[in-house]
Amino acid sequence: MKSYIEERAMEIAKYIIDNNATVRQTAKKFGISKSTVHKDVTERLQQINPSLATETRKVLDVNKSERHIRGGLATREKYLHKI
Repeated sequence: MKSYIEERAMEIAKYIIDNNATVRQTAKKFGISKSTVHKDVTERLQQINPSLATETRKVLDVNKSERHIRGGLATREKYLHKI
C-alpha cells in the first residue's frame, strides 16, 4: 500500500474520532468519495492500525444507528419551512 494512502487513512480515522463525524462529513472535508472513506476506515486501517480501526468503527456504528433519526428530523424541518 502506498504511504500517502496509509497517511490518509490515519488522518481520516483521527478526524472521525475527534469530531464524531459521519462518512459523508468526512468525505466532504477531505474532498474524496464516501466509498473511499469507507474503504479506508474498514479495510485499509485494519491492516495499518487495528486499535484505531476499532475506535473508528465504534463512532461509525453510533452514527449508523442514529442515521434514521437525523433523516427524520431533516425531513420534518424541510416540511415545517414549506408551510
